[in-house]
Amino acid sequence: MTDGGRRQRRAYIGSFTAAGGPGILTATVAPDSGALTVVSGTDGLADPSYLALAPDGDTLYAVSETSEGAVAAYRVSGDKPEPAGRPVPVEGDGPTHLSLYAGHVLTANYGSGTVTAVPVRPDGALARSASGVLRHTGSGPHAQRQQGPHAHQVRPDPSGRWAVSVDLGTDSVRVCTLTDGALAVHREIALRPGSGPRHLGFHPDGCRAYVLNELAPTVTVCHWDADDGALKPLTEVPVLPGAPAGDAYPSGIAVSPDGRFVWTATRGEDVLSVFTVEPDGLRLSATVPCGGHWPRDITVSDGFLYAANERSGDVTWFALDPATGIPHRTGSLAVPAASCVILAPA
Repeated sequence: MTDGGRRQRRAYIGSFTAAGGPGILTATVAPDSGALTVVSGTDGLADPSYLALAPDGDTLYAVSETSEGAVAAYRVSGDKPEPAGRPVPVEGDGPTHLSLYAGHVLTANYGSGTVTAVPVRPDGALARSASGVLRHTGSGPHAQRQQGPHAHQVRPDPSGRWAVSVDLGTDSVRVCTLTDGALAVHREIALRPGSGPRHLGFHPDGCRAYVLNELAPTVTVCHWDADDGALKPLTEVPVLPGAPAGDAYPSGIAVSPDGRFVWTATRGEDVLSVFTVEPDGLRLSATVPCGGHWPRDITVSDGFLYAANERSGDVTWFALDPATGIPHRTGSLAVPAASCVILAPA
């Protein structure tokens, strides 16, 4: 589909097929309103809950968040995602996140508490087997959620020198290297016991990082030293203006490209929180309804915020006030068991 002779910008939506989700959807993005319109989809992969795009935008990667655990590649240069080979086992249970790093796809496997590196071929397809699996160790004080490691996210740092994995079960962030396909821990950083770190976002200055904690509904503000591969926790900021009625379950975090704002989603309260970035940390400036129920993940792009609301089965989008960062809901799209939204580069 084109717009004035040019291919329209694309968005890709993941969902849980086991809960009635459609698999992976491709949508166009209206440049003025941010509205999403579905153009195609594929349901050939079980529970593609998290997605990542190759830098050229022509290959899409998806986890299969199942007990068997796999990652798959799709060609998305056309309107419909087309498999680029068979899914590759990650030798881990329940992969919840993936990213591209140093010629590999890395997956964070929540159930087994591991991180897997799968080589990417020159054409963007995946090698037939994982080249390395890093096993996290440890536990935390939460009796039900922290009996062992639970890797929840893995991503490169802004310098591209390090892979950073976030583990809810061990209350820690691991800074890793990848050499000849083997992952190794360079440094492990302990966060407050019982905080349950879930996802991490970097500030565009490359010197600050924000860790969203699921068990304690907070953000840990950190200093990041790319030269030394060192993360230093500085302060912890609540994501809600008051105490939640029950477990809050924070989920996603996004940092504005200009570094002025940070947004988080909290599933138990169905809200988006807006933080103003300050020299010494973050200031919670507002919370707004997410437009649905159980916002599993959020993404920000070109002045819009998108929330994948898993239990209400929709994706909502918001125009962001450029002065305050406050989201204003402008539309929604029905997507059963929606889990994430990613946008191709403009």
